[in-house]
Amino acid sequence: MPTITVNLEEGDKTIEAAHGVKLVLALEDAGIDISHRCGGYGKCTTCACEISTGEPATKTQAEIDKGFDKGRLSCQILVENDMTVKPLMRVRDMNWDAPGNRPQDQITP
Repeated sequence: MPTITVNLEEGDKTIEAAHGVKLVLALEDAGIDISHRCGGYGKCTTCACEISTGEPATKTQAEIDKGFDKGRLSCQILVENDMTVKPLMRVRDMNWDAPGNRPQDQITP
């Protein structure tokens, strides 16, 4: 199982994730309040993360089309190896009551 080190304001958290799970789901299932307002469709950028190690070499068409340059969209990344990430928007930082609809297990669109 890949290990994900998550850089958080309150300190680093290390989690394990199943190979091939979406990064946004791995983070959320580990109790990290990552945002995903569009439900994981690569449209809103609220699930963005900075990836300092283990960044996937490829991008999905949704990431390319969005032209987002402040990190990677965690709803568009499958965990395939160890990574170090920092979520850029968390529910608590935005004063939202929920992160958004739970993203599907597979990459969409």
